[in-house]
Amino acid sequence: MLTKFLITALVIACCWAMVKRSKGQKIAKPTADVGQSLIRKYMLTLALGLLLAASAVYLGWSWHDNNQVVTVTIVSPNDADSAVYRVKKKDLSTTEIVTVDGLRIRLSNQERIIIASSEQ
Repeated sequence: MLTKFLITALVIACCWAMVKRSKGQKIAKPTADVGQSLIRKYMLTLALGLLLAASAVYLGWSWHDNNQVVTVTIVSPNDADSAVYRVKKKDLSTTEIVTVDGLRIRLSNQERIIIASSEQ
């Protein structure tokens, strides 16, 4: 996730540098061309701002979703036992879970888990 963000930021920085470098040649332009270049400049800034805002919203939402606490019920096929734990979504795995209290539970292939959202 962080890698995608860094690569996106690198591409944006390279594009920004190319735009700045291409403006190094100053030639007298008609006023219509100046107006169009200002519009392009503001459109590029707006597009980059929207891209950064969308990236920030996506990162924030994924962080919020991964830190949601869910209730996990583990049902053993051999016994009639079942155990209920509170786990963050990011700590769920196919082989083990880590509870909110820090308890690490390894799951077998025969155990069945039921995941339900916790009411807070």
